Amino acid sequence: MLIQIVASSVGGYLAGRLRTKWVSVHTHEVYFRDTAHDFLVWAVGVVITAAFLASKAASVAGGVARGRAMTMESAGPAQAQEGFAPSAYFTDKLLRPSAVNVNQDYGSLRGEVGLILANAIRKRSMPAGDRAFLAQVGAARTGGNEAEGNKRVDDVFAQAREAADKARKAVAHAMYWTFLALLVGAFCASFAATIGGKQRDRVMVI
Repeated sequence: MLIQIVASSVGGYLAGRLRTKWVSVHTHEVYFRDTAHDFLVWAVGVVITAAFLASKAASVAGGVARGRAMTMESAGPAQAQEGFAPSAYFTDKLLRPSAVNVNQDYGSLRGEVGLILANAIRKRSMPAGDRAFLAQVGAARTGGNEAEGNKRVDDVFAQAREAADKARKAVAHAMYWTFLALLVGAFCASFAATIGGKQRDRVMVI
């Protein structure tokens, strides 16, 4: 918000101060033009900033996707080829064995478990078959019984949902504050333009 206030005020003042003096124009019309002109300056600045942030976000997302692809190379054919797409989840579900093999490759097993958790978080609920499979995997990998596996699944899923909810709330709050900062920036830009315009026209600012 501070960046919006400072940048918009400076931009608005310069836009109003450097404009050509309007002659034979009513004072109210001058005020309106100054406000409208710097509102356009603020809007162009927002568009440029959004385009810059979008390009940076796309590059970061591309890097993350490449990193995930590299880490999924050892996660079995379905995960390596399809990544985290829903089709990968259904492929693993189709090929899921009835009994968990303790000696199964940890990479492919970890990838399948990750897909199950991601699907459960997305739907905010876990199917009974997925829950039973995760309980068997947990019991087989940790050496516990099925009851301990079920408890471990419930605890991990609750923690995952809590983390996802916190992330969603944080993004929502960030969007609210960003919107408020943009509104404040638009007001400061328009107001500063009138000050710059009055000084350009040698009108005393009251």
